[in-house]
Amino acid sequence: MKKDYLELGQIVGTHGIKGEIRVNPWCDSPDFAKGFNTVYSDNKGVFPIKVTACRSHGNIILMKLENVNTINDAEKMKNRMLYIKRDDADLPDGTWFIEELIGCTVFDADTGKEYGKISDVSPTGANDVWHITDANSNEYLIPSIKEVVIEVNVEENFVKIRPMKGIFDNAD
Repeated sequence: MKKDYLELGQIVGTHGIKGEIRVNPWCDSPDFAKGFNTVYSDNKGVFPIKVTACRSHGNIILMKLENVNTINDAEKMKNRMLYIKRDDADLPDGTWFIEELIGCTVFDADTGKEYGKISDVSPTGANDVWHITDANSNEYLIPSIKEVVIEVNVEENFVKIRPMKGIFDNAD
C-alpha cells in the first residue's frame, strides 16, 4: 500500500558535541538519505525537520538537523523514528519500498487465484525474496524476478505473479 510517509531509520545515538545524530537506516544504503532536505519526526505527531548536513559513516547515517545544536539536544531525540515523505523519493521504475509491498495481496496473473499477502521481504543479493502468507498462515517464498512478478500496484495494494513450479502446492 502506498504510504504518505515512509520510515527512513531510527535515531540510535549522538555523534560529537554539536548535535549530530546517528541514524540506523532502514533503507538499502545510508547514501539514500543524502537526497532529502527534510525529514519528519514521530514525536507527538509527524512534523518536518530541516536537514542541514547528512553523510554516511559505514552503515550508519550521520545527520545534523536544524535546531539540534548540542549533544543534549541530540540525546533527547534518541530512539525516535525519522520518516521521509513518499513524494520526495525518486525511485527508478520497477522498484518499490518494502514497507509499501508488505500487506499487498498476491494474485495469479493468469487465473486470478489469491495466494495470500506479502508478509516480509528478504534481500538475497541477486534478487529479493518475497514471503507470501496465506489465510492458513502457510508461508511461501517467491523470487522477485521479472519472470515471476508480472505486475506490482502498490496504489491498489496488489501484486500479480506467475509462480514457478513447486512454489505453491497446486502450481502447474
